[in-house]
Amino acid sequence: MNSNLTTLDAAVFGIYILGIVALGIFASRKASQSKRDYFLAGDKLPWWMIGGSIIAANISSHQLVGVMGVAFSAGFVAIVIEWGAILIGFNALLWIFLPFYLRNGFYTMPEFLQKRFGGAARTTYSVLVLLTYVFVEISAVLYLGAISLHSLLGIPVVTSVLVLAVSTSIYTIAGGLKAVIWTEMVQLAVLMMGMIVLSFTTIHAAGGVDAVLETSKDWKLMLPADNPDFPWTMYLGGLLCISVFYNATNQFIVQRTLAAKNEWHARMGVIFADYLKFLIPLLIIVPALVAPKLFPHLDKPDLLFATLVENLLPAGLVGLVMAGLIAAVMSHLSGAINSCTTILTIDVYLPYIKPQATEKQSVRFGRLSGVVIILLGIFCTSLLALYSEKPIFIYLMNAYGLFTPGIATMFLLGILWKRTTHAGALAAGILTIPLSLVIEFIFPAMPFFNRTGIVFWTCMAVCVVVSLLTKPKPAAELEGLIWNKSSLSLPAEQRTQQRGLRNPFIWWAIITALVLYFYIRYA
Repeated sequence: MNSNLTTLDAAVFGIYILGIVALGIFASRKASQSKRDYFLAGDKLPWWMIGGSIIAANISSHQLVGVMGVAFSAGFVAIVIEWGAILIGFNALLWIFLPFYLRNGFYTMPEFLQKRFGGAARTTYSVLVLLTYVFVEISAVLYLGAISLHSLLGIPVVTSVLVLAVSTSIYTIAGGLKAVIWTEMVQLAVLMMGMIVLSFTTIHAAGGVDAVLETSKDWKLMLPADNPDFPWTMYLGGLLCISVFYNATNQFIVQRTLAAKNEWHARMGVIFADYLKFLIPLLIIVPALVAPKLFPHLDKPDLLFATLVENLLPAGLVGLVMAGLIAAVMSHLSGAINSCTTILTIDVYLPYIKPQATEKQSVRFGRLSGVVIILLGIFCTSLLALYSEKPIFIYLMNAYGLFTPGIATMFLLGILWKRTTHAGALAAGILTIPLSLVIEFIFPAMPFFNRTGIVFWTCMAVCVVVSLLTKPKPAAELEGLIWNKSSLSLPAEQRTQQRGLRNPFIWWAIITALVLYFYIRYA
């Protein structure tokens, strides 16, 4: 057990865990037995809850532990994944996909593919994304949270995994998205407080603002093409592909916008998420940049978070920062479980198993599938213990590159090119994993971003060729499913909501200009 963990720390940490589970259980008691309420929180979320819950679900142990480890070893370039979401993924969601999701009343991303293409494309997405959630999201989050608890508290990794999984799944499975959102808002506040404390403490110990400015001389967002993890060539396809998938076509992220009060709230929620996505990665990465002055010989980058907490924080604050870590783990985990249960219910159970199921039966199936998903996640967590050569975050990005090129292709061409056919989309989806594995086998030293980009553009080309050789859907069946200029505007009845400073474009332009400044300054 860490000697730095005082009775006060244990009390802060314990009160947080008990409080968040109690809040989740309370919220679950308010959940009704309707599908819309259980899976989409009754379509009642305001913009600030949407943006906050997107980031609470997104920022987890693979950011706090994983990205911090990458920044320690690779430098400022670690932030490109996070800020890339602002410039690529969230922009694709905001200006291309969001109107179609909301105006068609979808529960899930596979529903879009069903309506645009057909059942096989819907099934292909469901399989790919469920594999991603179980093998990448749930297992990695549990593992990284567990190794931090083990390092700081001496709790065995297996015990930590079980405690995190069981405590989170109790309220997530019982209450659905409503319980997830309620707890995520508290978890976001605790996460930010914890990271502000850790960031300022680390910077102060390393020499203050001068230490940060000294590191800024080496800040680079464009590294040489032969860099094994972050070559500049990643911007040619790999980063584009992963960012579009994760932020614009990913049930895990998009589900929160589907629960918005209306389209204005959904758009403002995504833009609010942009601001949080700009700030929180700085709180994670800047301490890692100055940390080499304090701990120059750290054996494993993924242990940096635990090392900073253990050696720098006074009594009481250790408990707060650990609560922030667990907040990140639980919010991400609950979002992943809820997304899996939504897809399994809406895209598997209702179409193929019991089409005539009642609302109550659908919700019951969602809860049962949640239990199965968390058990699979616990099992797959053991696989990550074997991965030790690089920071776990690099493993995560590598894994995303295996699954996502076909998904990004199906959505982008499906919504931007009316000539795209079901056969073309299906070809891209099926090609993704085999082609990724072949390239990985033949060129094992190839940076995963480059491999992902090659697979992505190959899937795009295959989709175009197959689509041109097959019969497209009649234009009448594509009504409301192909992007056009009207997609940029709110529905007529909501336009009065965006007058003056309530115009989403103003706030979008400010954060976009800010991120572009950093990219130009540190290219």
